[in-house]
Amino acid sequence: MKQKLIKKLVAAFVATTFAFTPLLGNACTAVNVIAKDGSVVAGRTMEWAFDMKWELIANPKGTNISMTAPASMKLPATTLASKYAFVGVAPGVLQGSSAYLEGQNEAGLAISGNFLPGFTEYQTVTPQDKNYVSVMNFGGFILGMFGSVKELRTEIPKYKVWYDASEVKGIPTPPWLHFVLTDRTGESVIVEFVKGQMVIHENVAGVLTNAPTYDWHLNNVRNYLSLTSTATSSVAVNGANVTEIGQGGGLMGLSADYTPPSRFVRQTYLKQFAYQSANSAEAIQLAGHFLNNVDMPAGVARSTDGKQVVSDYTQWVNLKDLNNNRMKIANYSNRTNFIEIDLNQVFKSGKSKTWVIDQLPYPKNDLTAELLK
Repeated sequence: MKQKLIKKLVAAFVATTFAFTPLLGNACTAVNVIAKDGSVVAGRTMEWAFDMKWELIANPKGTNISMTAPASMKLPATTLASKYAFVGVAPGVLQGSSAYLEGQNEAGLAISGNFLPGFTEYQTVTPQDKNYVSVMNFGGFILGMFGSVKELRTEIPKYKVWYDASEVKGIPTPPWLHFVLTDRTGESVIVEFVKGQMVIHENVAGVLTNAPTYDWHLNNVRNYLSLTSTATSSVAVNGANVTEIGQGGGLMGLSADYTPPSRFVRQTYLKQFAYQSANSAEAIQLAGHFLNNVDMPAGVARSTDGKQVVSDYTQWVNLKDLNNNRMKIANYSNRTNFIEIDLNQVFKSGKSKTWVIDQLPYPKNDLTAELLK
């Protein structure tokens, strides 16, 4: 009996250890900011240990969206014509298709995909299914076909989202992903795939990082309820008045490391304590300040890949103004020089173009004219 109990405990330990095993390229952070005037800004960082050749891609209305099942199923493939123009970011190393992990469309809907290793299990397509999409095409499907979170809540549960490693080439790790979807009304949801099921969470924190799952992060935030924006300024000790060394003592205990739980807590409490922005311009600045607190310099978060030592670093940061269809993006080498894009003009042009993010004309402030050439 005792030995059976020990075996169960060992098995549980092994399972937990596997679930939390460090994996490469899993340090992304997304944050939403809503201003007093209702303006919505959705920002995110992208961390990875390898150069993914990230591309910024403009897709006009009517772009083909591929809806397929795993090839082994021999189910019919369909092609949808996108209802909306959109601009997305995809890894250029991927061969054969564009997997959008970031972007926004002309209706003011945004998506950010963050890694969820150890917990993600996509859905299984059966011969009876009629609606399905590869996770590699999920971002384009969302941006191309939907205009609001309200619509998404109703429609995307009708689809099976799957992944087959044999059909994907060029990426160094499987796409274990969960997604934050936000629209210009401020509505936001988290979509995860756990135990073969699609799970949709209300994004009550306005924040997403990586593993574990979103509900775990919300519970973990409860461990930090004593944090406050206003610290005790002085205490009487044996008749002596002992004053604070400096401001910020109320945040003593706020985690400063780069693990997903710590980044989630840090962003959640910074959002809670920061003064609310008045408008979209201030909201963009505030989102940038929040994300500065999780910006990862190369070398500070290392891991091993065989005999090679690698380090995650912030490869790019994107800020999306959903009400005004504007985007600001900066790569690692130009972290303080955001390039701004007026997406209304890009959408209006009806052009399809691709730019390598690391080759954008930094430090120019506005890229719109370049996009429309």
